[in-house]
Amino acid sequence: MITTKPLDFRSNLKKYMDSAFQGELVVIARPKNENVVMVSEKVYSDLIKAKQNAEYLARLDRSREQMNESQTISFSMDELRAMESDDWKPTQKIKDFMERMRDE
Repeated sequence: MITTKPLDFRSNLKKYMDSAFQGELVVIARPKNENVVMVSEKVYSDLIKAKQNAEYLARLDRSREQMNESQTISFSMDELRAMESDDWKPTQKIKDFMERMRDE
């Protein structure tokens, strides 16, 4: 990790961009601890992907918890196809599930 001040950063922009491109983190120290970090696009993409993966895994964990607590409902393919209809109305199965969820 490289730390620099804004004036030095501006004077040596190419040097710091090259460092970031090579995988180095470049921290530009600013007053009031309002620092900025420069990273390469690849590092940034990897960070975003890791964040999205963590969010996805958290959703899977929550879904598993809901399944274990009987807070899910399953449908057959025929029931799912029927739901595509413009005139579809909730079935008793769905009404019962929604009522059970309201009561919990």
